[in-house]
Amino acid sequence: MNGSEEHMPSPSLRASDAERDRIGARLQHHYAVGRLTLPELEERVAAAYEARTREQLDALVRDLPAEPKAPARPAPVIDSRLLIILLCCAPPAALVYWLLAHRAARTEHRSFTHGDPHDRPWGPT
Repeated sequence: MNGSEEHMPSPSLRASDAERDRIGARLQHHYAVGRLTLPELEERVAAAYEARTREQLDALVRDLPAEPKAPARPAPVIDSRLLIILLCCAPPAALVYWLLAHRAARTEHRSFTHGDPHDRPWGPT
């Protein structure tokens, strides 16, 4: 048995209370967005708390779409009002703010750009 097999959750393993709670929360989310009716929600939540195995829990959400991972972070934006105030009061601080904001935007852009590095607007890294 290798390391990856030891950490793979087996469907026939007994379900924990935390797993039942997670499935209950997923079912409530799907009810809130209109994928389940109230009777379906009640039936599935009751079945989730009676489930003994992970397989039984998985069967309750098998016909529902998987949850999206994490929402994308918004791109960093330079607050022009803050930049103007800093330029008037403390020009070195304004320069630092501007440089950090541009660096953050460039880092975000690099993390989402794939493919040939020569196709990137800033060239190969």
